[in-house]
Order: sequence, then structure tokens, then C-alpha cells
Amino acid sequence: MTVRVPAKVNLQLGVGPIRDDGYHDLVNVFHAVSLFDMVTAEPARELEVHVQAAPYSRVAIGGVPTDDDNLAAKAARLVAERLGVEPRVALRIRKAIPVAGGMAGGSADAAAALVACARLWDDRDRPVLSRDDLMEIGADLGSDVPFAVLGGTAVGVGRGERLTPALTRGTFHWVFATADGGLSTPAVYGECDRLRLEAGRAAPWPSVSEQLMTALATGDAKGLGDALSNDLQPAALSLRPALRRTIDAGRDLGAIGALVSGSGPTCAFLAETAEDAADLAAALDGTGVAEQVVRASGPVPGATVV
Repeated sequence: MTVRVPAKVNLQLGVGPIRDDGYHDLVNVFHAVSLFDMVTAEPARELEVHVQAAPYSRVAIGGVPTDDDNLAAKAARLVAERLGVEPRVALRIRKAIPVAGGMAGGSADAAAALVACARLWDDRDRPVLSRDDLMEIGADLGSDVPFAVLGGTAVGVGRGERLTPALTRGTFHWVFATADGGLSTPAVYGECDRLRLEAGRAAPWPSVSEQLMTALATGDAKGLGDALSNDLQPAALSLRPALRRTIDAGRDLGAIGALVSGSGPTCAFLAETAEDAADLAAALDGTGVAEQVVRASGPVPGATVV
């Protein structure tokens, strides 16, 4: 059973105060884009995880665990527990989503494993577990996992796991500039807290941008570019100052919107048309400010059996 699962870009990431459970309250506008990992689940004597880069990708996979720390392995165990079966499965992950790049690659693989294992262990004509069931299970694995199951464009609140689909018209065209090496999500959140404390600035309660939602609903690429925001961007730039050059280069080369994706270090650039995205990608690739430059479009569906 093979499942294709998309990367995400955060169109808005509003980070609120730290909660009693150690998480931050978030407003997270997720957008699934056409950069995909593939996860294949096959019967095996025991749970195994095998990881490789997709043939067309230069993704570095050295930091991806192949033991029980892998989120896809944890997903397989949760599905097995829910269905009352042994997790005897080999998971073969082919990665094109950057590792620790702020595009939820690990969460995407977990979502794909949820869908693949639910189908693999289903002995009827339809899945034993519904998509809503899998999203509920995914929330136990991480805030980004339910969205990778759902796909499209959605507003997440709480830790980001409580999702409401967002009305989106048309297709948006993106260029992503990856960096050499990843950034730790906990480290970026920690730096965000440190910068706020240093500035004597209380964390605001985040709210959804009306400008952003209007741009999505009307298919207004320029309006969307103006409305992109990420409260984690100052922290990511503090930890990786070279990203400022990448952001500036993309804007100078004609991007109508630019931001660090999630916790970084991947930078996302919005173009007005597919042709503009192709021109931007070619120009950005020649500047030397990115490890790799890739194009994608969105929104696209979430984890899907292929």
C-alpha cells in the first residue's frame, strides 16, 4: 500500500503565550503544496523503517531515524493498537520534502503511515478507520500530522491540531529555497520566547488574518503575498542569519511574497503565475543562497493512496 503525502507551508503562523502544558497557543493557516513524500507499507515479520531520498531529489536523509523514534513507526504502532493487530509492517519512505526544513516532512510521513497501515490491515472493501479517526490519532503524534492527513488549506488552532478547512479559490505558485542542514523546531520556539522576553514584549493572543482569508477566498495572489506572516521568522533568522540573504534575494528577484516556512530554515516565495515561478526559481538557483530550489503549487489533497 503506497501513499503520497504533501509538504505544507504556513501562510500565517501566529504564536501566542506558553500554556500550562508547555505548548503555545497557535493560529496556523496550513497550505498543502505539490512537494511529496511517498510511504509504502508492506507486510513484514516485525516493524521496519527504510528511508531513501526520492530519485529526483537532493534531500539529505542522514538525520531521519529508522528506529522507534521515527514518527511513521509511531503512527504504525498506534494504528495497530487501535485495530488490535500486531504492527508487522515494513515502511519504505521516499523523501522529497526537506528534513527539518519547516515543511512538516516527518509529520507528513506519519500521516502517510496512518493511511497506509489502516488500508493494509483492512480486510473489507472500505477502511476500518475513517479519515477523521486518523486525524484524531495523528493529533497524538504532533500538531502538523492531522493537516497532512487532511490537506488543502485549513486553519489550525490550539496547538494547530484543531482544523477548519479554509475556502480557497484557484492555484497558488510557490518557489522553495532549502538550506544546508535543518533547524530544531523546539529550538526555534525557545528562541522566539527568548527574543520576546529580551524585548520585554508579552506574547499576543493570535487571531486569523482577515486579509489572508479574503485573498485565499478570491484567489488573489498579490493579496496573499502581502498577508503572509510568521511569528517564528525572527527566531529562525536569529539562529540562522544567512536566511536573511535568501529572503532578500527572493524579493529582489520578483517574489510577491516571502517568508520562512514554519520553523525554517526553508524559505517560501510566492509568485503570481506558474511562468513567474519558473523564472524566479531559475534566477534564485543562480544566486548561491540556497542548497536547492524547487517549485510547487497548492493547494493539493492530503495523504492519498496511489
